[in-house]
Amino acid sequence: MATVNKEMTIGEVLNIDRRTAPIFLGFGMHCLGCPVSTGESIQDAAAVHGVDAEKLVEELNKFLAEEAK
Repeated sequence: MATVNKEMTIGEVLNIDRRTAPIFLGFGMHCLGCPVSTGESIQDAAAVHGVDAEKLVEELNKFLAEEAK
């Protein structure tokens, strides 16, 4: 099972599983297709969008763990 961390880019997470997109959208991060999504970390993107990076990563990992079952 893949594990997400704050240093990964949104693009890297989407490459692991495209079905994580709604999680990003739910956190108000609508930049999934933006070129920046492949160059800045989740932590940096979260800061720009006023999102708690820890909570976002937790939700992403929870989703991936459930899907791995």
